[in-house]
Amino acid sequence: MQKITTFLWFDNQAEEAMNFYCSLFKDSKILSVSRYGEAGPGPKGQVMTGTFQLNGQEFMALNGGPEYKFTEAVSLFVNCETQQEVDELWGKLSEGGEEGPCGWLKDKYGLSWQIVPSLLGKLLSDKDAAKAQRVMQAMLKMKKIDTRILQQAYEQS
Repeated sequence: MQKITTFLWFDNQAEEAMNFYCSLFKDSKILSVSRYGEAGPGPKGQVMTGTFQLNGQEFMALNGGPEYKFTEAVSLFVNCETQQEVDELWGKLSEGGEEGPCGWLKDKYGLSWQIVPSLLGKLLSDKDAAKAQRVMQAMLKMKKIDTRILQQAYEQS
């Protein structure tokens, strides 16, 4: 088990969310599940806690009830190697959720994600401040980040 694990509090959708997230990322699987018994506090048989891996990184999920909700103050940052990966993850994670600015979205469970092409960091850290600024201005106009538009902004003269 890794030393620090992200803990996700769901109302009652932990099992559904774990299965959904595992379907999106390579090297992902559910590791363990514990269920509520006769004594509760949740419905008998419902997942109480579960551990799962996304791309080899461990997470823990809890069906803890409606007391707490996710906020944008914490998000999962996904570094994407290609525009195709951005497009696929954006489409699947935003379905039933909410698209936000600059690569941010909320999934159908309310969890915030940042779906970001690795090219963005490379272009923003360019030594030519004018190029980096054009890339930043282009990105600020986007919801889902488009590497083609970023590259065009970068190459402008």
